[in-house]
Amino acid sequence: MTGSTAQGGIGTVDARTAATGSSGDVVFADDDFIAVGGHPPHAHDFHQFLYVPVGRIVVQADGREHELSASVALWIPAHLRHSARFDSDSLIVVETFDPDDHRLSFVEATPVNVTDAQRRLLLGRMRSSEAPENDPVVFAALSAGHRDCLPLPQPTSRAALGVALALDRDPGDPKTATEWAQELYTSSTSLRRAFRAETGLAFSEWRTRLRLNHSLPLLAQGQLVSTVAARVGFVSTNGYILAFRRHFGRTPGAYVRESTADAPAA
Repeated sequence: MTGSTAQGGIGTVDARTAATGSSGDVVFADDDFIAVGGHPPHAHDFHQFLYVPVGRIVVQADGREHELSASVALWIPAHLRHSARFDSDSLIVVETFDPDDHRLSFVEATPVNVTDAQRRLLLGRMRSSEAPENDPVVFAALSAGHRDCLPLPQPTSRAALGVALALDRDPGDPKTATEWAQELYTSSTSLRRAFRAETGLAFSEWRTRLRLNHSLPLLAQGQLVSTVAARVGFVSTNGYILAFRRHFGRTPGAYVRESTADAPAA
């Protein structure tokens, strides 16, 4: 059973939710399954895409916590045991897909950055009473984008969002937070505080993640590491390699070799 479900707050439950019993079998839960504040550990027999246009969810899986927001959603593969905590005012959009029909390229819970097109698609399906279930077009749209992109929550205040959008258009822009603040007639302290409060990341870390995300498709195109580093705004190739290894656990060269090895044969 697959489809689209919207949950307002924490008082409702999708009938497809399942819990993992002591025997390890997947059993379907009743309406009392959601405790106040979220889901206890459970699993599904379908792939699940979780999106939170309003509020916040924290999902725990494989010993990691994933914080979802209006700009970061989460793929949860079928049969993966996980739990969740909800804010009381959260609006949760759920898309589910039959694993026999749709293959994910990963087996772990995977956060993804939500594009404007994906956001419009999800909200439109939430409002529609005729949205088809298990739709391959929807699955393809939600699976689009680079799977290894780092989660990057978007700021919401005018100045911080303006900087975020400008850097997304040109990640190599070298302006500092102070220079951005001067350009937008605000203080650098206010701008830095906005990034920290609205994204959970310092401005410098947010910009580093953005630049690393922009570098992934350039690496996939076969561009030299030094060229990629310069195009996305790193002052030195070594600085790019160090940042890449800190976030992805390997150097850009090793990442490219692994990606090439994992690619399906033509």
